Amino acid sequence: MASLDEPFTVGDLTVPNRIVMAPMTRMQSPGGVPGPDVAEYYARRAAHQVGLIITEGTYIGRAAAVAYENVPHFHGERPLAGWAHVVRRVHEAGGRIIPQLWHTGVVRPGTEPPAEGPSGLGLDGAPAGRAMTQRDIDDTVAAFAEAAATAERLGFDGVELHGAHGYLIDDFLWSRTNRRTDRYGGDPASRARFGAEIVQAVRAAVGPGFPVLFRLSQWKVNHYGARIAETPDELAGLLAPLAEAGVDAFHASTRRYWLPEFEGSQLNLAGWVRRLSGRPTVTVGSVGLDQQYGVGDFAQGFTERAGLTGIEELVDRLKRDEFDLVAVGRTLLANPDWAAKALRGELDRTVPYDPDVLRTLA
Repeated sequence: MASLDEPFTVGDLTVPNRIVMAPMTRMQSPGGVPGPDVAEYYARRAAHQVGLIITEGTYIGRAAAVAYENVPHFHGERPLAGWAHVVRRVHEAGGRIIPQLWHTGVVRPGTEPPAEGPSGLGLDGAPAGRAMTQRDIDDTVAAFAEAAATAERLGFDGVELHGAHGYLIDDFLWSRTNRRTDRYGGDPASRARFGAEIVQAVRAAVGPGFPVLFRLSQWKVNHYGARIAETPDELAGLLAPLAEAGVDAFHASTRRYWLPEFEGSQLNLAGWVRRLSGRPTVTVGSVGLDQQYGVGDFAQGFTERAGLTGIEELVDRLKRDEFDLVAVGRTLLANPDWAAKALRGELDRTVPYDPDVLRTLA
């Protein structure tokens, strides 16, 4: 497994191996403040050789970004003090960490302020919330940039922008939720413009070597057949503006990393994104588990027990340079030391995923 153990550099960040902790919403931050238990939760994984930690999604400073209770915020004195402690503990444990910056878009429930998206349409195509004005767009872009600058100031090692799963940036990427007729809607490049403006603003707000990752997906929350791109050409049209704006690496979220994305090739989504964008990629999706994420509804992937499988195919794909980094989710909840055991070839000593681990930040 030497390939998993190789360091990797993106921008000014060098990680000691190719294992990434995937962002997973835990709802364990009352009042939006990540406490000492959150810091120890991440530090535990860092101490056990996770190469890079991507935090759970954390809300930018815009009221309409908030959809769920007890999710950490990335603005305000108390939440930022909490995040500063998280960074210190992870670095003390020898790890690297980046926050995932999040606006939930049309997924927000029907409360005030109303959900906002490109066209006021929900993931099912029905009316939901309101269409964003140019002022809304400009303010949101500025909020992402401010959060990124704050992340650098607090000592984080980079940032990830959440552009997947039917949340705000993804709402613009997907033609079903983006029916705009202005410069933010229409062809793939136009649908990517909002995300590209965020990337460009973030890039301008942080140092030139501060890594900016961008998470994208085809699937959405409870809409697993959704596709922002039906062909490689359409995907290339979405990726080009984002890459040109300054994305350093893409995090391609799939539910099963081994599935091919388009006919005629065995490449998964991360493989296609790497080929088309020329940027490094992170793959993810049921790594090391026999229960495939999201077989039923969105919550099912976390609420059902999952047994263990090998990662031989994953390592083979990594060796073939299909992708550059591997994100691991549920397995790392059940096994904080999974990375260390994987690097030592001791995965037979890990335990299956059990939803009971969700009750605490173990």
